[in-house]
Parts: sequence; C-alpha cells; structure tokens
Amino acid sequence: MLALLRHFPAEVFDADRCVHELLVENVSVREKIQKTFGPAVVASDGSLDRQALRNIVFNDESARQTLEAIIHPEVRIRWQPRAKTARTSPQSLLYLDVPLLYETGAEIECDEVLVVACSADTQCNRLRLNRGLAPELIQRMIGAQLDLTAKVSRAEHVVWNDGSPSALDEQARLFAAHLRDFYG
Repeated sequence: MLALLRHFPAEVFDADRCVHELLVENVSVREKIQKTFGPAVVASDGSLDRQALRNIVFNDESARQTLEAIIHPEVRIRWQPRAKTARTSPQSLLYLDVPLLYETGAEIECDEVLVVACSADTQCNRLRLNRGLAPELIQRMIGAQLDLTAKVSRAEHVVWNDGSPSALDEQARLFAAHLRDFYG
C-alpha cells in the first residue's frame, strides 16, 4: 500500500487495523465475543486474548463463521460511509485494504479490485516472521481464505509481491498510472 500511496495518494481503509481497533476499543464487540466464546478468550487484564481466539476459530469452522458474523458487519459499517463519500466527491479516492474482500462479498462495492499476491512460501514466511505464528496455524488461516488462484482470476489487476522492493515499486507506479487515467 505504501508504494501505491507514494505514486497516487488517497485515503486508505485498512480492514485488519479496523478489526484490531474493534477488538480493543469497541465494548459491544468485545462483550459479544466474550459471551460467545467464553472465558478462554479473556486475558488476565480483561482484554481479549487474540491468540486464544485465533486458535479457537481456526480449529473450528463454525466458530470462525460465528466470529466473522460479529466482526464483518462492524467493519463494513466503518468503511461504507467513506466509500460513499469517495464516490460522490470527484476529489476523493479511497483504497480499501480488505484481505477478505471476496469472502465478504465486498468486491461489488469497488470500482476495481487489485490483488497483491505472492507465493505460498513467501506468504507463510511473512506471517511467521511478522506475526510470530506457528506454521500449522498459518496453514489453517490460509486455508480459511478463498484460494489465491480464484482471487487472482476475479481481480481486474494483480501485483506480484515476491520480488524486490524496486519491482514492487514499479508495479505500484504502473497501477498508479492506470488510476490517473481512470480517475483523472
């Protein structure tokens, strides 16, 4: 996202950041999750134990769907007004960074979809290094998402992010040029 923003600045909605904020700041969401999943997901300080919650939902499909039914509508409520504003204002552009865009059906709200993809090995290594997740959990998390091939085939644009930072920057520059042509 940073590479694209350097070439074509816009407002950004980051769904992962939104979920994190909801889990920390939104009492109603936290209470629903705690009531649904019980004391196992409550840390000693009263906050949500995200690791425990992650372990539960990525070991039980129905638990994951239940959690998504709590969180996804709340996330959508936060980005939809911003999208409406961007659509009605010619000076406004909004990038949605939504990892589960297709899984939530939100792609129909987008003018165009760009999928940033990388090899499975790169994805696993990044999750392991950046988030400290165990390989088994990483596989379950990836398995819960729409297959990368399906995402790539549905997207209008694809950026391959397995290479160097300069290769990523060049792809971002090219996509930014497309956006300038599309939006003016």
